[in-house]
Amino acid sequence: MTFLSDTLARVKPSPTIAVTNKARELKSAGRDIIGLGAGEPDFDTPQNIKDAGKRAIDEGKTKYTAVDGILELKEAICAKFARENGLTYKPSQVTVGTGGKQTLYNALMATCNPGDEVIIPAPYWVSYPDMVLLAGGTPVAVECRIETDFKLTAAQLEAAITPKTKWFIFNSPSNPTGAGYSRAELKALTDVLMRHPHVWVLSDDMYEHLVFDDFEFVTPAQVEPGLYDRTLTCNGVSKSYAMTGWRIGYAAGPVELIKAMGTIQSQSTSNPCSVAQYAAVEALTGPQDFLAGNRKIFQRRRDLVVSMLNQAKGIKCPRPEGAFYVYPDISACIGKTSAKGARIVDDEAFAAALLEETGVAVVFGAAFGLSPNFRVSYATSDAALEEACRRIQSFCAGLK
Repeated sequence: MTFLSDTLARVKPSPTIAVTNKARELKSAGRDIIGLGAGEPDFDTPQNIKDAGKRAIDEGKTKYTAVDGILELKEAICAKFARENGLTYKPSQVTVGTGGKQTLYNALMATCNPGDEVIIPAPYWVSYPDMVLLAGGTPVAVECRIETDFKLTAAQLEAAITPKTKWFIFNSPSNPTGAGYSRAELKALTDVLMRHPHVWVLSDDMYEHLVFDDFEFVTPAQVEPGLYDRTLTCNGVSKSYAMTGWRIGYAAGPVELIKAMGTIQSQSTSNPCSVAQYAAVEALTGPQDFLAGNRKIFQRRRDLVVSMLNQAKGIKCPRPEGAFYVYPDISACIGKTSAKGARIVDDEAFAAALLEETGVAVVFGAAFGLSPNFRVSYATSDAALEEACRRIQSFCAGLK
């Protein structure tokens, strides 16, 4: 349609949302569907957090707030960074947005000019490249293959940096792979960044609390204090606190950048929901003991899914350090034909046939910039995961 902007041609709708919507439609039509597409904990928001939201409503805290967040929440965020990450910030260095996605978008919109490059390790969260494109920048994807556990090496980062590089986007534990960088692995990357003072770091720490076994979470400015003045450390309450629908994300960094992000937000959404902000204060300052229990459940589900997928013919599934995703490799399935005659020419065809023939909805790897793979979100019940993995095993056994 001619009245639509040229900007729209640069981006595509979110594939993860598309898969979730498709699964929902098929379910509504009476199909037996197991959706493994959504990156959303199946736990309910803890009661104390819900109560804080209700209190905010009852106390009339339903008006506009400061554009980038109430002071109480900014202070709670500062306390969180000091307590958990050893990072010291003032409220003037903190911004609160309508979900983590908005804080990332605001940062890119506030800083990217045409020709600016943004390094993004692939596989990546589907929104990173499109947000860079919307901001006028150029996404530079660097493939991180299964041989390095889907992690970027220092040599790859060094090779990707050019005089035009503006940002390096870092996500650990990762969506879609669940790969987490150890302190030593991250130190190797920050050593590279210290040699290139024009490159800023955007660290997406959304899955910080969802780490397993004895994995220790660290963030770039914590590992290398020399990067503090050019790092935006982003996080939110969506995943750890099962608050996806409350839409609260936050970030901390240099005052000048935070102000610029506030300017962008002032002309787009203005303040995040006031009620959700007060609930987020409770999330960050209230009891944290439930996090360990949730972690235990997710770790059990990870082990179940990894074990069952590795028993499927033609699938190789690494065991990730965190988040609630696995990213199996299906190289051995490509070029085959399904039991019902679908040609598996790539991972998108694999996911489409899997949904059509078994009712299991997954997201194909090309959406995340690395094929041939698919992403499973195991943020659902053990029973659903077992049944889904059985169907995947059966589907793979039928490939000829």
